[in-house]
Amino acid sequence: MLTPEENARLTRVGPGTPMGTLMRRYWQPALLSEELAEADGAPVRVRLLGEDLVAFRDTEGNVGLVDAFCPHRRAPMFFGRNEECGLRCVYHGWKFDKDGTCVDMPSEPPDSLFKTKVRIGAYPTHEAGDMIWAYLGPPESQPPAPDYELLRAPKTHRHVSKTFEHANWLQALEGGIDTSHSSFAHNNDIQNKRLLRNADTAPRLEVEKTAYGFRYAGIRSRDEEDYVRVYHYVMPAQQLRGGVTDWGGGKKAVPALHGHVWVPIDDEHTWTFNWIYAYDPAIPIDRDYALAYETHSGRGPAEYIPGTYHLKLNRENDYLIDRELQRTKTFTGITGVNTQDFALQEGMGPICDRSGEHLGTSDRAIIAARQLLIEALDAIDRGEAPRGTNPGDYSNVRPVDLEIPRGSRWQQALERELIARF
Repeated sequence: MLTPEENARLTRVGPGTPMGTLMRRYWQPALLSEELAEADGAPVRVRLLGEDLVAFRDTEGNVGLVDAFCPHRRAPMFFGRNEECGLRCVYHGWKFDKDGTCVDMPSEPPDSLFKTKVRIGAYPTHEAGDMIWAYLGPPESQPPAPDYELLRAPKTHRHVSKTFEHANWLQALEGGIDTSHSSFAHNNDIQNKRLLRNADTAPRLEVEKTAYGFRYAGIRSRDEEDYVRVYHYVMPAQQLRGGVTDWGGGKKAVPALHGHVWVPIDDEHTWTFNWIYAYDPAIPIDRDYALAYETHSGRGPAEYIPGTYHLKLNRENDYLIDRELQRTKTFTGITGVNTQDFALQEGMGPICDRSGEHLGTSDRAIIAARQLLIEALDAIDRGEAPRGTNPGDYSNVRPVDLEIPRGSRWQQALERELIARF
């Protein structure tokens, strides 16, 4: 368990907080590319790490991410005119480019040099993998742009989405790197004894720390084989996992790789960026499969409140839990794997009180993640770079989800499968 002080240190992400300072040393997904579909299109509000910002795609297709309020009289830039490679405040016409430079100040005399002395706060952006990434940290510490295998996969071979979660980022992350809960929370066929998650509910966990975070295996045994899911935790808040081999009801999944990046909106809200990309470079991820996977997860297009990334099944309606379904068919009575996670994580409260926990052997990955985060906070205090900022440390890793001969060392049996192919 953590003390209340340790819990606050790990969960608070606003400017000047220890975790907020650490988070700002990494590139973070700020929004999906689809949210800024057109050059000179409508600006979009962005709240990231407790800061209010506005994103826009300029005339040349480049993305700007600037302070939400004009530095003149603090008018909202969301209402600004996006035109001719800049965002113009509609209050007095001050215009700023994507880098925050004031390029026009029509309310001042033509010969005034005032515009050369005024800037709007702006952060660097990088567009890759159908996501717009932002760096909010000190310029002198800016790491190279992210280079996950997902980002190198062709557009035809990947699918990304995002979902709003009313919970602190850490409980979302910890839910993602916890493999044993799938035997319970995600058991959608409780009577089917052929499912391995029913037959072996206590997987053996092996955790290995790495330069980017850690990799760990959840191992379940059946007959002469071990079913091994090798996850990666890439700091500060990304999980990579192999494709689920059985969606329940006998419906097999196309081989694919999956994961999430959890991005703090503020202390009590999180954007969950969901991704899937092809296991085999020769086999694209077609739209029908991607939509089927999203629907199975509970975040297909019909599951969102129209015009938002908020789920219809939420804490206000108890996720429409069906107690008869829970009694006869599924462990939770809640439809959708993603929704099941949210019900439990949001149900802990906006910020979980970890001082009341009692962790067991199934929590090895969670314990390791907390250790790494605390080590990273201490490294920042010493003026050192934290783990996971160097793309060379993670660019060639991939997760895997396969069966191997029982008793084999997964590190050797899956060695080639754990190397990126894109």
